[in-house]
Amino acid sequence: MNSNAAIFYKRDGYDTSSNRLLGRQAAGEGFLKGWIEFSRADTLYCYATSRAEFVDFCQRIQPWMKQPRQVEWLPTSNPHSPAQPGAIYYPAPTIAQLAWQRRFTDQQAYSICGVTHTIASLSVMQSIGELLIAPIQPWDALICTSIAVKIAIQRLLDTWAEYLAQRIGRKPNIDVQLPVIPLGVDCNAFLHSHKTQIRHSVRQQLGIAPDDIVILFVGRLCFYAKAHPVPMYLAIERAAQASNVRVHLIQAGWFEDQKEEVAFKESAKVFCPSVNTIFVDGRKPEVRSSIWFVADIFVSLVDNIQETFGLTPIEAMAAGLPVVVSDWDGYQESVRDEIDGFKIPTVIPPPTAIDLAFDYLSDNLNYSAYIAHTSMAAAVDIDACATALTKLIADSELRQRLGNNGRERARKMYDWQVAIAAYENLWQELAGIRTKSAMSALPPNTPPYPLCDDPLRVFGHYPTATLNHDSVLGIGVMATPQQLNAIQQIWITNFGAERRIPIATIDAIVRAIAEHGSLSVAQILSQFPEENASKLLRTLVYLLKFDILRLEN
Repeated sequence: MNSNAAIFYKRDGYDTSSNRLLGRQAAGEGFLKGWIEFSRADTLYCYATSRAEFVDFCQRIQPWMKQPRQVEWLPTSNPHSPAQPGAIYYPAPTIAQLAWQRRFTDQQAYSICGVTHTIASLSVMQSIGELLIAPIQPWDALICTSIAVKIAIQRLLDTWAEYLAQRIGRKPNIDVQLPVIPLGVDCNAFLHSHKTQIRHSVRQQLGIAPDDIVILFVGRLCFYAKAHPVPMYLAIERAAQASNVRVHLIQAGWFEDQKEEVAFKESAKVFCPSVNTIFVDGRKPEVRSSIWFVADIFVSLVDNIQETFGLTPIEAMAAGLPVVVSDWDGYQESVRDEIDGFKIPTVIPPPTAIDLAFDYLSDNLNYSAYIAHTSMAAAVDIDACATALTKLIADSELRQRLGNNGRERARKMYDWQVAIAAYENLWQELAGIRTKSAMSALPPNTPPYPLCDDPLRVFGHYPTATLNHDSVLGIGVMATPQQLNAIQQIWITNFGAERRIPIATIDAIVRAIAEHGSLSVAQILSQFPEENASKLLRTLVYLLKFDILRLEN
């Protein structure tokens, strides 16, 4: 039975040469390379709008062709053409329009298969909602790259279906398949025969001694779309202070703008003063291929709802690095705690951000501001991260053991050869459903608009825990007047102040907790009844985020 698919091709989805390199592009390039190298198809199909795009496709895949194979162009102007391979692979979750296009021909002619990347934007959430009203069939699939993103998609579909039932009197079927297939990496790319020489050479260029410890972060250097750097800086500083070795932090990525670059570098000086912080351009292919060999430890404390899978920890594992990651979204599944590395607990408030949903829907907030405000209500346990890093810095055998475990796991679970086989098996299963299935037919606590619900509800399963009335808070290390002032003066640590309770109330809460030793959330709420409870809860997690307060239980 057919296990092939036409690749929907537009350059932007597979090109990593842009100055604004995005995770979906790196994933797209990796998938395409893996598909060319490992698929069993005799003929490769390109589903593209123009012949120029088809030519670009052929030029892109040529370096990866291990054996001659026929490559055919299927024009998107012919909705029946994907019947030849039996499926379309679309490198995004927005497949509803393809289903409508297919409805102009035989709906059982082929399957449509999308894949999740970021799903936090309104446009993507709306496109997911369209799966309930578009002519999606049981032989179509939206591949989820993690269980975390599958849960979020199911939640969106369920709440939207409930709304439609109330609106039209009938709850629609959810016909689309939601298989979980992780993104892959090319594990062989990390078996460089000259990695020792690369390590020595690059370290020498960067002024890093052979016995120094290098901690590595790879990803977009953007506090509002990836990971806030300051919790990482604080944890690394504490680990460095507890260690008897020179520690360097390499951040390999790129900045959205000069303002953020200045803020990152200023924050590093303020919160990570004893660590040598180095920034390198992660858009350069030579950097992306070599920087892994320079490091001893990989860290990624993602705290953003835009993340769904997390490719860089897998790359780090493939490179044999122990990883320290936040217990968040897809990281929860890919990294085994104390086996491949350490997962650091995270916390968010209960759903209290419906104002963000309203303002985002109303265009009072753009997407970047929406996810930024949401991320400021997510905290990573800084002490736990510092403890994990301290252990790894002190114990080379531990680093080696966890790194070896991670390398083995990456090859077994996340190599593109494994992922491509899973894709082919899926397409074969969908073909079986097509041939056997009949055509599918053309409330309390309900969110005001299910496809733009409170982000802290939609993504409420991402963290380790949710703050509740029984949570007990104590004083953190950063609760001194000097440190509080530093946090309030830097824009990326003070971001969103207008959506939190006033500074005077924050100071009063800190004093009250200091006087009592600790207070429960319920006690804090009762002592400050004049404050908006939702804002207060989010503010408490904001204070946890920067170790002004800390969870006692």
